[in-house]
Amino acid sequence: MQVVIVESPSKAKTINKYLGSGYKVLASYGHIRDLPSKDGSVKPDQDFEMVWELDAKSKKRVNDIAAAVKGADRLVLATDPDREGEAISWHLLETLADKKALKDIKIDRVAFNAITKKSVEEAMAHPRQIDENLVDAYLARRALDYLVGFTLSPVLWRKLPGSRSAGRVQSVALRLICDRELEIETFIPQEYWTVKAQAVSGDSSPFEARLVLHEGEKVQKFTLGDEAAAMGAKKAVEAASFTVDAVEAKPGRRNPPPPFTTSTLQQEASRKLGFNAQRTMRTAQSLYEGVEIGGETTGLITYMRTDGIDMAPEAVSDARKAVGSKFGKDYVPDSARVYKSKAKNAQEAHECIRPTAFDRSPDKVRGLSDDEYRLYELIWKRAIASQMESARLENTTIDLLSADKKTGLRATGSVILFDGFLALYEEGRDDPEAEEGGGVLPKLTKGEKAGVSEVAADQHFTQPPPRFSEASLVKRLEELGIGRPSTYASILSVLRDRGYVTMDKNRFIPDSKGRIVTAFLENYFKKYVEYDFTADLEESLDEISAGEGDWKEFLRAFWSEFHAAVEDIGDLRISEVLDALNESLGPLIFPKKEDGSDPRACPQCDNGQLSLKTGKFGAFIGCSNYPDCTYTRQLSALGEGEDGTESGDKLLGQDPDTGMDVWLKVGRFGPYFQLGEQEKGSKEKPKRAGLPKTWSVDDVDLEKALMMLSLPREVGPHPEDGEVIEAGLGRYGPFVKHGKIYANLPSIDDVFEVGLNRAVTLIAEKKANPRAGRGQAAKPLKELGEHPETGDPVNVMNGRYGPYVKHQKTNATLPNGTEPEKVTLEQALELIAAKEKKPAKKKAKKKAAKKKTTKKTATKKKAATKKTAAKKAPAKKKAPAKKKTTKKKA
Repeated sequence: MQVVIVESPSKAKTINKYLGSGYKVLASYGHIRDLPSKDGSVKPDQDFEMVWELDAKSKKRVNDIAAAVKGADRLVLATDPDREGEAISWHLLETLADKKALKDIKIDRVAFNAITKKSVEEAMAHPRQIDENLVDAYLARRALDYLVGFTLSPVLWRKLPGSRSAGRVQSVALRLICDRELEIETFIPQEYWTVKAQAVSGDSSPFEARLVLHEGEKVQKFTLGDEAAAMGAKKAVEAASFTVDAVEAKPGRRNPPPPFTTSTLQQEASRKLGFNAQRTMRTAQSLYEGVEIGGETTGLITYMRTDGIDMAPEAVSDARKAVGSKFGKDYVPDSARVYKSKAKNAQEAHECIRPTAFDRSPDKVRGLSDDEYRLYELIWKRAIASQMESARLENTTIDLLSADKKTGLRATGSVILFDGFLALYEEGRDDPEAEEGGGVLPKLTKGEKAGVSEVAADQHFTQPPPRFSEASLVKRLEELGIGRPSTYASILSVLRDRGYVTMDKNRFIPDSKGRIVTAFLENYFKKYVEYDFTADLEESLDEISAGEGDWKEFLRAFWSEFHAAVEDIGDLRISEVLDALNESLGPLIFPKKEDGSDPRACPQCDNGQLSLKTGKFGAFIGCSNYPDCTYTRQLSALGEGEDGTESGDKLLGQDPDTGMDVWLKVGRFGPYFQLGEQEKGSKEKPKRAGLPKTWSVDDVDLEKALMMLSLPREVGPHPEDGEVIEAGLGRYGPFVKHGKIYANLPSIDDVFEVGLNRAVTLIAEKKANPRAGRGQAAKPLKELGEHPETGDPVNVMNGRYGPYVKHQKTNATLPNGTEPEKVTLEQALELIAAKEKKPAKKKAKKKAAKKKTTKKTATKKKAATKKTAAKKAPAKKKAPAKKKTTKKKA
């Protein structure tokens, strides 16, 4: 019997069918062990010794594998063909060796790039040993990320209350987003004008030409900087008589893009399909593991975590055959196209992402979900197109020149003579509005007379760089050499989950917490968030994986400097940190005012100074005279609004009952409504009401503000005791209240609409079941199906703190921006698995409390035992002292 280990149970089932009897294929379910999420799991003082831990479920799986191996002749480690796959195999060997399960057994490592019968059988016929260099690179990366996270995060918690944590690569990605936002905020639009006209020569069709020569000088982008200059140029064009000065037609070629790597797949899926990186990788995983074809499960694509763009020779041949069959011989180039990766060390997996069979077109595959079909079609088209003939074009330029040679117009056009690969596939663009050449231009000859009409002068303003989308951020990270293919999806997910960024129209916007963390790291750990430094670390890790570096020497060099940098800021006070951030962020959060007044002067009190402050919900701007002055505004609310008020403050109108102004303001806890202003010297605060989470700031008006400021609303007297039932919005959402009993309402709208009868019913239901609404008997938002291991249901639930997925006693919060209705069973299983690996902090506290209680009880018992022992057996008096020592250790 031969035992084969792979990661997933679905892959195990497929491969077992390929190999047949004599083989037992088991799944490890990914990594079987990891570093515990606590300080001390990596020990720099002990030559970077690493403490690994098996969770409860992994222990069971390892025991099953160990039991199977003990009766086997051969163990085959067939985990994924990348660094993580190599690490999983290494962890398995280490764990099985500890269990003494590897005695007298042959151990082989195999790797296949596709889950097809041919690929698996070929891999089994050519085994190798575990690549120790890849394992060393994994250990170095894992230790490095752990040391940065568990050393830097506590510094953030102490110095910046409200911050979450910091990661080595995530912090650099966050800096990219923050730097881009700063570019946008400090961008000063510059005006420029263009002049164009409709030109015609003889019987030719009209064509558009733009001004390129004015008063004998070449027109640059900002040559026409204002309306006066533009109008002067327009008149010059209208007054001139033109002849054709030059006609040039140049042949051009467009070559197909290479097949997909992990990052280019994520970018293109984002541009064309609207998939985020996680959705892309999750769908690609299912395509890799395959669907049932002809009675057996077959992988549809090769391994999807790779930075290689080369294709196996037999795959190239199959692709060329598919091109000839579908499009004809004119679309097959004379020789096969060969692509070479620009990555210095493309080690993740060597081949590109491609179909496992090129004759298996998307329309021939049955049983795919909508996401799977669309992504497979994208991969299939890109791979086929990469082996197609280039597109041939003709680029034409026509220059028109005035009689005095001082005014010139130019028209450009581009015509596709042969579409080549464009017949199947055209790569998406990050900027869909990017201009290309115009269409067909008429056939003209030099010296012909030309006339112009419809001369137009158009005003333009330069635009700031766009915010990063997932596609453009992944592209930028790859250009800088930061991160690796398998890490991009998790990097972007972590930034969202920590609340450091928000998404708007699929673009990243840094939250105030994210900007403060970035500013802090740039002030005190600048080296470690520099792009070049992080890229150099990645290069060093790649050198280790290639056997060109020692992983422990690499860690020693990094740790000595990093640890010293952390120690240097250990004694800094929070006030010192905030002063430094006030200085570095000053131009951003305290911009100069047009009237020359102090930009940090508090607008609410006489002598207060505005300063950066931190709280439970992140950073905000507050007055130095707090608590006497309670003025606050959000960090992102910069400068002044159109009406001269501080940004974030919006006058909605006047209350008809009191005549006081009704404001929409932004404070440390977010947007809120306020009635009137706080009088100077008075400690009495004006009435305020928070903006419901389901309401958009853009949609609020005076009516909605007055509704919120009127809360709590009296619903009516309770029929039993006459006490008034109220409806309002509280910490845990909308409610109705009778005495000390609160019952939840479904939405904020119900607060204003709920009637007495319904309110009484809700109160009665709450009395009968006090835990109702806390998730105990809640109805699922969506039923996802059964857990593959336990058979118990997995559901999407709606909780007090937002939607979550539930399996047995495990509740896993959905990431920010995830729509509950669109969650799949696969997503839920990932979230649940990740949650189960985390330590249960609350349970730990309960256990500690229980121990404390036990100690008290034990002390009483020991005292009684001590008295009894003193009477019966004096020689045993030392026993309590021994127990006391044990108690200290515990």
